[in-house]
Amino acid sequence: MNDKFYNRVGGDRISARQVDELIGLARGLAADGAINKAEVEFLQKWLAANAEISDQPIIRTLYRRVNDILADGVVDANEHAELLDTLNSFSNRDFELGEVLKPTTLPLCNPAPTLTFAGRLYCFTGTFNFGQRKHCEQAIADRGGFSGSLSQKTEILVIGAYATESWKHSSFGDKIVKATAWRDQGLPISIVAESHWAGFL
Repeated sequence: MNDKFYNRVGGDRISARQVDELIGLARGLAADGAINKAEVEFLQKWLAANAEISDQPIIRTLYRRVNDILADGVVDANEHAELLDTLNSFSNRDFELGEVLKPTTLPLCNPAPTLTFAGRLYCFTGTFNFGQRKHCEQAIADRGGFSGSLSQKTEILVIGAYATESWKHSSFGDKIVKATAWRDQGLPISIVAESHWAGFL
């Protein structure tokens, strides 16, 4: 038997074990509702060791995210909240592992609108392939737009590619529910997927 065959068969087992390990790790880290810098660094080490042998996109995405968070040596409040949200999604096994959420389960605008940036007000929710939320917001600012918390003045709500099937029950689900209600009341708010938004950058 050739090595490729063994690598492939063994690889499937490694992937499943890694995902189970990561879920256990996420549960442990998120259990107390807080995550400190030492815990983020521990997660980074685990991801570094596993990203090498993993074909799970979610492990690589999370590794990139954790590296971004630790790049300046500080875990700020936004980064803390975002990472906790992501780890909670893992520990509930809600994550579509390595897949993006099937858009059919989200209340996206159909047809999806043409997006412009100058002078427009954006809001971001969920976990993004593009990078941390602050990177998404910077991409808007670079193009003359604005971003902030969800309000009735928000023009476009962008939902991150890694969302959970049970989004209505997650912390970022509140924003989606609120935005959908406003849109149903006739407010001019568009709800789009990250992939649609990124296509206009």
